[in-house]
Formats: sequence, C-alpha cells, structure tokens
Amino acid sequence: MSEQQRSNHEFGLPSHLQKADSDTRRVGFELEFSGINLQQTVAAIQNTIDVEVVSQTEAEIKLHSEEFGDFNIEIDWSYLKSKAAQESGPNQDRTWVELLSRVAPLLVPIEVVCPPIPMDRLDTLLPMVDALRDAGAIGTEESFISAYGVHVNVELPDLEAATLCRYLRAYALLQWWLVDMHHIDIARRISPYIDLFSKDYLKQVLAHPNADMDQIFDDYLQHNPSRNRGLDLLPLLASIDETRVRNVIDDPRIKARPAFHYRLPDCRIEHSEWSLSVPWNSWLVVENLAANEQWLEELSDEFLSIERQRVLLDVSRTDWVGYIDQWLKDHALA
Repeated sequence: MSEQQRSNHEFGLPSHLQKADSDTRRVGFELEFSGINLQQTVAAIQNTIDVEVVSQTEAEIKLHSEEFGDFNIEIDWSYLKSKAAQESGPNQDRTWVELLSRVAPLLVPIEVVCPPIPMDRLDTLLPMVDALRDAGAIGTEESFISAYGVHVNVELPDLEAATLCRYLRAYALLQWWLVDMHHIDIARRISPYIDLFSKDYLKQVLAHPNADMDQIFDDYLQHNPSRNRGLDLLPLLASIDETRVRNVIDDPRIKARPAFHYRLPDCRIEHSEWSLSVPWNSWLVVENLAANEQWLEELSDEFLSIERQRVLLDVSRTDWVGYIDQWLKDHALA
C-alpha cells in the first residue's frame, strides 16, 4: 500500500472525542452503490463483521452485531420496500416483488446503513468496504444519473445551542471549500439531493454567533425546509423538538437522532485508494474549526467584512474558496 493509500485509510479523531456524559461520540455511515445485489452485499458484510440475519424481505435485510448494533441493507426504493414488507408472509404471491427486486438494482442503489460506531473504532468498517469493492460494488461514477453518495451521521458532543452555533458557523465558512475539496461528481452537483445553504443563510449564521435554540430553529426551518442539503440538520433538530420540525416539514424519512446528517461526499467505493476515512477526514476539518472560537471569529469577521464591502454584490465563491484554502494550509488544517 502506498503512503497515499495508507493515509486515505486512517481515521483522524476530533479534539472533542467524548460527549458530556463521557461516552465516546459515535458515527454512522450510509453507503449507496450499485454493481452487486442485496445478497452479495449481505455476504460481503457477513464475511468481515460478526453479524447475523434478524429479518429480511426481497428488498431489505437487517443484520445484527452484538458489538455495534444493526446494519440495514436495502434496495433504496420505498415502493419496493413497502411491497416486499406486505408480501413477505409464507402464503403470499411474491412473483411480482421478486421481479421488481431483480430490476431495481439497475435503476436505484443498494444502501448499507451502518449503526453508530464509536469514533475510535471506525477502522472496524475498513474490511467491509474492501469486501464490497472486491464483490463488484460501484459508486458515484457508475453512471451520469447515479448521484450515489456517502452520508455521515456525526453525533454531537452535546445539544447545547452554543455547540450547535459553533458547528454551524464552521460549516458555513467551509461549505464551498468542501464541495471543491471533495471534487463532487457532476451528477450529484446538479441533483437536488445535496443543495448548498444559501448565501443569505450563511450570512445569518455568521452574523449571530450566540443564537439561542429558538433562533437556530427559526432560521434553519425558514431557509432549509428540506432534507436535501449537504448538511441536513432536520434529524438533529427533530431529536430536540420533533413537533416543531414536523409542523414545517412532515416527511416520514426524517429520523430523529442527535447527529448531523452530512450528505455531501461521493461514494467512490470502486477505487482501492478510497475508504470511509476520506469523507470522515473531510468532516474533521469542520470539527477542528468548530473547536476554536478565535478562528471562528476571525473567519466570520472576514466573510462578513467582504460582504459589506461589496455592497450590491455577494461574496465571491471562487475568491472565498481560495482564501479558505490558503488559511487552512497556514493553520495546518488541510
């Protein structure tokens, strides 16, 4: 393995590794890919992680790990999952569902939803990714219409408003740079699944570093009444006040959990130099910036100062990416 490949398989750790209750923070990954079917996916996971099948239909299989929890493997098509669940009994006619399950992988991805795993144990997942690749899994680049990605569900140190503000400010400052750094595939850039925060929302976040929880909710739900964001806060906000979220967007796909839903990264599982540490380590830049209030103030002041100076024009995305890139290098964060 080359030095580059080795570095791409090492998971960095944030400065805030523990939660307020001293437990290690956890991360859950969701991988989307094609190239192999449901059974091949299950076999690859069973060969690398100690799991057992606890439930299955033609469209969805749940595997249980005594150590980590449940892995859910599914054909990412809600209609098929619903039909498969309805016709999973022993006396049901499964011909139609079986036909759909064979055709579906040609049109929609297989999705592996991993349980939340402690941040210092993430290397446990590396053999699984290798096994999926060896079995023939193909990610984002499989076709122009694929738009497959990796979602990273990052548990927060705590659910205080001040903590959320720090992370939101860090991501707001880094959003455009992260898109360029990830080299996001064109199919995903033009898809609606990872829309970026608007400039108005970025400015709102940066101009209110001490927002309370009410303002965080009001601003986010006003500007982002959708799951389709590079950083989706709806699961996190729903874990704090689910009724308030569902009064604005009552989408059953929103699963309340105390974690950011980072949807931006591509899934490049077919490349041997790629691993889950690639999207994870990009998120670590957000972690490291969020942990330093002085840096947040410095960069927020710079962004807002540029915006004020331009009067009728917004901050130039290209210029800001160049500025952030150099700043991160100067501070050994990239």
